[in-house]
Amino acid sequence: MLILQLLFIAGFIYGIRLMSSPKTAVKGNLLGALAMFGAVVVTLVSEGILTMPLLWAGLLVGSALGAWLAQKIMMIQMPQMVALLNGLGGGASALVALMVVYQDPTLTTFTWFTTGLAIVVGGVTLSGSLVAAGKLHGKLNQRPQHFRFHNLYLWGSGIVLLASLGALSFELGSVLVNSVLLLVVSLAFGVIFTIRVGGADMPITISLLNSLSGVAGSVAGFPLGNTLLVVVGAIVGASGLILTQIMCRAMNRSLWQILLGKTTVITKTPPQMVEISTPKVHGWEQSLRDAQKVAIIPGYGMALAQAQLQVKQLAEALQSQGKEVKFGIHPVAGRMPGHMNVLLAEVDVSYDQLYDLDQINEFLITADLAIIVGANDVVNPAAIELEGTPIYGMPIIRADQANQVIVCNYDTKPGYAGVDNTLYTMGKVSLLLGDAKDSLEKMLGVLAGKADTAPTEADEGLPAQLLSEAKRVVIVPGYGMALAQAQGQVKRLIELLQKRGVQVQIAVHPVAGRMPGHMNVLLAEVDVPYELMYEMDQINDEFADVDVVVVVGANDVINPAANTHEGTPIYGMPILHVDLARHVIVYNLDRSPGYAGVPNTLYDAPHCIFVAGDAASTLQSLVQSLSFAA
Repeated sequence: MLILQLLFIAGFIYGIRLMSSPKTAVKGNLLGALAMFGAVVVTLVSEGILTMPLLWAGLLVGSALGAWLAQKIMMIQMPQMVALLNGLGGGASALVALMVVYQDPTLTTFTWFTTGLAIVVGGVTLSGSLVAAGKLHGKLNQRPQHFRFHNLYLWGSGIVLLASLGALSFELGSVLVNSVLLLVVSLAFGVIFTIRVGGADMPITISLLNSLSGVAGSVAGFPLGNTLLVVVGAIVGASGLILTQIMCRAMNRSLWQILLGKTTVITKTPPQMVEISTPKVHGWEQSLRDAQKVAIIPGYGMALAQAQLQVKQLAEALQSQGKEVKFGIHPVAGRMPGHMNVLLAEVDVSYDQLYDLDQINEFLITADLAIIVGANDVVNPAAIELEGTPIYGMPIIRADQANQVIVCNYDTKPGYAGVDNTLYTMGKVSLLLGDAKDSLEKMLGVLAGKADTAPTEADEGLPAQLLSEAKRVVIVPGYGMALAQAQGQVKRLIELLQKRGVQVQIAVHPVAGRMPGHMNVLLAEVDVPYELMYEMDQINDEFADVDVVVVVGANDVINPAANTHEGTPIYGMPILHVDLARHVIVYNLDRSPGYAGVPNTLYDAPHCIFVAGDAASTLQSLVQSLSFAA
């Protein structure tokens, strides 16, 4: 057993080592999961509890819940998911310690102390993590919350914890009373110190809570006499603490300042802020065309807008014109360490293009253009200029040092730190306010050579006119619909057409999406009836009788090149014969080739109307046009 335990410990350590690099993080995560599974099995065998039905019921419920959450939770919700898992780990440790108190009253002073410490750390981790998750998910106010006499509550609860822990360790008074008091006060302490942490410092808080969850598990291992739990918990605690220290240095904060709320204190006479005038847009198109050295700086707004795909496309469009492009990643951009890296990795942005704070700041000194996508506090010059503000002294990405700046933020409101961004007032800054996807689409249009990226009234009206006159319409969904989360708009379009008496069918190619049945499941999610969905063989011979085909995010599966361009990767692949319909309207992000890399010849056909842009937005415009015409 000892050899197996050492192997699993080595697996944990090497897994953490692999997770220190984005390129090997997935392997490290898998190795850590396998080591954890092995550790659980070894523990069950060594304790002789493999046959307990309640134990297996708990394992099955926990595994099923974990698998469901892994599929259900979107990447943008991952920070609060991490916070919640930290809390569950701490709560489990506290619960184990309480069971030890109730079942073994003959503990030594040391084991009484470690048992009480496990209750304290586990309770603080549980309540603190729940508060953090609530703030991140928007269920609690995300700004720092200050109680009257806040520090008095913090110090008072800390003193009570120390006194109760000492009493429990030396068996002074009732063991039951002391253990319950420890749990209640530790839960209160977790709320008190976490509630006044603002969004700007939340990544550090999550790192700290992650460390505490490991510490709680390690301490709980002492009264249990489980060496494996002690060592593994210590590894998690140490790695989390190292990450916390790294984050503190990156924010120019001390952990003591964060715990005491020193970074978010609201002064009685706050410094005078620079008034932000009405947002202006000036000459950004020319700046975008002329720039040769470009820095792209993503923030949490990119995550909210789910605009990472458009960010990648913008970088590719710039690079295709011979421009040098680098991504600047602030260590606390987002809601947890590495948040931006993960989001960009989702859309296959090369790790080699991601630069940390010091590297990108060196680049920005000579950069022609900085493009900010949903970032605020981490690029706010007030951190340098306005002493006394919550972010003063925090290292920032110096976007203000670039020759020109384009800001693609939703609005000009302050970030989570509550400090107005003085960058917005600079003459070299252009503000593209609104949804980041739409702003990035405008920029992509400019790079593609379009003088005006907005469709003309004639272009907007023609699809609605064709659908108003149609008797039979076929809708073809593809992976672009999934990326844009446009299935709700597709359903609305179907309902509007059916109200007009139009025969509506949905043609589903067997490889549309990323797995068989992908499109069917997405449409079923919004209650599109299964009877409207037709497989390729069922509908392919009928396209010649169709008035209008509406393509939503599909490319290769409708590309006539599969029949005409011998030697291409898709030649000979069965496709949906949408090109035989009287009219085809394509709602795709852009005209770029699909994953096969073959240009779609359908787009240039005289009976095809191509509507570029995010499918959710362009379809919504179509639905509104049809609604007004009804």
